[in-house]
Amino acid sequence: MHEMHLDHEPFLTIKNGSKTIELRLFDEKRKKLKVNDLLVFTDQSNGEKLTTKIVALHIYPSFNELYKRFDPISLGYSNEEKADPGDMEKYYSRKMQEKNGVIGIEIALIA
Repeated sequence: MHEMHLDHEPFLTIKNGSKTIELRLFDEKRKKLKVNDLLVFTDQSNGEKLTTKIVALHIYPSFNELYKRFDPISLGYSNEEKADPGDMEKYYSRKMQEKNGVIGIEIALIA
């Protein structure tokens, strides 16, 4: 089992089932992830937890490449928002992305 923290908004989009791909840096921690592993997300605002199962791992050199391959809703955007890979730079610099690559962790909620 793996654990990750999330801001409130992305947590809610996973909880409501619209966000099915969690975006992270492909660092040492994420290299340990495997399909069928359990992944528990904790909402940083209130401590609520969600248990998910990893159904696929999508590894890319950058968020630019990853964003080209997936529907924006599955990445956590609403219909009114423009999906912009630059949004991820508030978490991971371009230099970090170039060094490590990025991963889209495809998940399914466990009832």
